[in-house]
Amino acid sequence: MWFGSRILIWCAMLLLAPHLPSNHTEESMILGWSAVDGWDSVHYRAIVTSGYEFVDDGKQHNLAFFPLFPLCIWALMRLGLSFEIAGTLVNNLAFCAALYCIYFWVKEHCGIKAAQWATAVVSWCPMAMFTGVIYTEGLYLFLSTSALWAFDRKDYPWVAFWGSLATATRPTGIALIPALAIAAWQERRPASAYLASLASATGILLFSLYCAIYFHNPLAFIAAQRGWRPSLGFDWQGWLNMLMQIVVGDNWKFGWVQNPNGGLQDPWHPLLFSLVVGCIFWMWRTQKSLHSLNRIYGFYTLVAFLLIIAEEKLINNLLNALMLLGGGFVLWRFRAALTPVAIIYGFCGIGLLLASGGTISLSRLAYGIIPLSVAIGVLLSRYPRQGCLMLGLFAMLLVKLAVGFAQEQWVG
Repeated sequence: MWFGSRILIWCAMLLLAPHLPSNHTEESMILGWSAVDGWDSVHYRAIVTSGYEFVDDGKQHNLAFFPLFPLCIWALMRLGLSFEIAGTLVNNLAFCAALYCIYFWVKEHCGIKAAQWATAVVSWCPMAMFTGVIYTEGLYLFLSTSALWAFDRKDYPWVAFWGSLATATRPTGIALIPALAIAAWQERRPASAYLASLASATGILLFSLYCAIYFHNPLAFIAAQRGWRPSLGFDWQGWLNMLMQIVVGDNWKFGWVQNPNGGLQDPWHPLLFSLVVGCIFWMWRTQKSLHSLNRIYGFYTLVAFLLIIAEEKLINNLLNALMLLGGGFVLWRFRAALTPVAIIYGFCGIGLLLASGGTISLSRLAYGIIPLSVAIGVLLSRYPRQGCLMLGLFAMLLVKLAVGFAQEQWVG
């Protein structure tokens, strides 16, 4: 699963993307290995080469990015590797280790079929594209899953170790701290479980100490988040705009938008959305009477058509809604199949994302909350035929996102 998804991602980025139309010049599309270095990785490069910088002016500063991932890259670069190679190695090897932990953790509690499907979902999910480039996804998945697995095995020194590394990797690691403590209380664990949950905050506390020493503000890393998310709290306007744009497209921008001649600005989007919903409903109602090959051909023809005509913004909005809201629903639906700490951490992570004050990159951040993918894996393990169709859809979206990232398009 790990090797297959790596091959698909890199072939899409290195072989396919340079030969597809884009908004960039032909010279800029001679990508090579630099295709894995874009968007957030630019900030990691700056941290590795020049260190952190921050001024409390509301603008974007690299102090918003936590230190463990760039520290690992820096260590490999001391061995003579380039930034691109070092960053790619850290993310991809950590992701391989994450799949190992996910498989055996889920196998212990849900069985081998659920473990296989959970591994497949994490490997082929469209947001797995970020585990193939210079991002923190692979490392964070490995560390957070290791902490949860250690907690379920009641190995509390390792809970503290993996948890402290996770909280030093990205902000969503903060959700681990209350999740571990609440699960310890719910399961009536000994005092060592509470101490391990508190010790998992060591990573973020050390980062806070660094901020206090160098920027004279122990919460500077939180202030730096304002460059990406100006205010905390539930961004209901952003969510309303995102969900309505899925349904009616650019006809909705905090209200209906009309063209100067009357009527909708883009009448095709709501018609197309209605057609897609109708086709999916028809396929579901007639699935028993249709031949299996006809269903498969029809499904993938519809998906391929949508991917060709869909804008990147629409795909990002759909992934945001499905990963967070859909993943949260599946997590609640299969809460009896998962361990208490997985359920609690999943909903703590969702709550943290909803309170983050924005809708940017929600699908990518939700992908890092491993219980959501595990719950989807448990669901697909009970419906393997539909699961195979979904994995095919995941692979198609994975290719589209990889091509978009290589062409320097915003893909979440």
